[in-house]
Amino acid sequence: MTQEKWGQLRTNLLKSIGQNNFKTWIEPLEFSTLEEGVAVFRVPSSFIGNYVGQNFSDLILHELSNAGEIVQRLQFEVANSTARPTRAEAELQGAGPSQHAQASMSEPATPDAVEALQAAPLDPRFTFDSFVVGKPNELAHAAARRVGEGGVVTFNPLVLYGGVGLGKTHLMHAIAWDLRVRKPELNVLYLSAEQFMYRFVQALRERKMMDFKHIFRSVDVLMVDDVQFIAGKDSTQEEFFHTFNALVDQNKQIIISADRAPGEIKDLEDRVKSRLQCGLVVDLHPTDYELRLGILQNKVQQQRATYPDLRINDGVLEFLAQRISTNVRVLEGALTRLFAFASLVGREIDMDLTQDCLADVLRASDRKITVEEIQRKVSDHYNIRISDIVGPKRVRAYARPRQVAMYLCKQLTSRSLPEIGRRFGGRDHTTVMHGVKKIEELKVTDGQIAEDLEMLRRALEA
Repeated sequence: MTQEKWGQLRTNLLKSIGQNNFKTWIEPLEFSTLEEGVAVFRVPSSFIGNYVGQNFSDLILHELSNAGEIVQRLQFEVANSTARPTRAEAELQGAGPSQHAQASMSEPATPDAVEALQAAPLDPRFTFDSFVVGKPNELAHAAARRVGEGGVVTFNPLVLYGGVGLGKTHLMHAIAWDLRVRKPELNVLYLSAEQFMYRFVQALRERKMMDFKHIFRSVDVLMVDDVQFIAGKDSTQEEFFHTFNALVDQNKQIIISADRAPGEIKDLEDRVKSRLQCGLVVDLHPTDYELRLGILQNKVQQQRATYPDLRINDGVLEFLAQRISTNVRVLEGALTRLFAFASLVGREIDMDLTQDCLADVLRASDRKITVEEIQRKVSDHYNIRISDIVGPKRVRAYARPRQVAMYLCKQLTSRSLPEIGRRFGGRDHTTVMHGVKKIEELKVTDGQIAEDLEMLRRALEA
């Protein structure tokens, strides 16, 4: 590989990972040799080599492969062991205890230092323009757009929660992209809760907590994905709590995502739950048919760039929107597979090809929920035994979960009311009718019942 070709690849990398990431991590790399499938790069320090190897090696290998180079792995060699650390390294590694501690009290974290913590580049596909809005997600989308505008926001934090594949991460990336364009001077930090914990543990192990606190509490916008990951991890929760307070006190914006409402995350400290609930908490509801169809139509337009001559027959998108209902990622992945398969076999996308190509996906989507499965999920949720649900006791602690289970059986299975009654200790169908009606009334007036039903339904349909 020539230096000229490496220069072209650098341009592609710049487009993929953004200016700050590129300047901090890719620009210092010097291409050395490519022999026997190993691409060797000179780096100013082992820290940069290790970081690039852990976070960008797959992307670099992908670009090399696209350029026609046969490369199995990357290798980094320190060009000059006496080289001084970069500013990002100084923030992360510490440029000397007393000097850095003094700086951390008076200077904000540099954009490079904040960008250095961005463990994964923002996905360029996840923008507001590519987000399909429907009734199930319109409030979450509106709230995210407001934060992305970079103006005064009356709610802090913004908490987005919902099941897998409903668009939480998409909206968080979209906020970050919008802020980069509208407010490039802001230090925006996006990372997962797992990465937050990793950085925290690393700082503890290397005795660099001052650096950690300095960087995390100097950002203008903190975005933490999948916050449920820190539940049960007491030390990480404590640091997250103090970071949260420090940023709110400075009127800095915080955006959080989770797989369920903060109050429903087990082993999350009450003080953390309370903090998360003091802002705007928005549920991304499961997609409805219209939204799924809109997502598929949007995806078809994207696929046209790759497969401009491929035809898709009427009714195919409607069929997929009807049959694949639980997960947008599965839905989009199914369409991507369909286009690729049709292109390889040289056929138009009709119903026969769709059913042949996606037989496994369609079978999985047809999974039948059983009465026994519902009883097990409900008993686990309410921490009671299945025998209590189907048994004769009428105390409230058992009666209400029993009615919830009956309601879910009516909604999620094809069983008749007499059949459901027989599965609940031989009860009469009128008892089942009463239980279903009671839950229908309560879900309108009782927020806790409504949340329980939503959570249980998601767990059963996952």
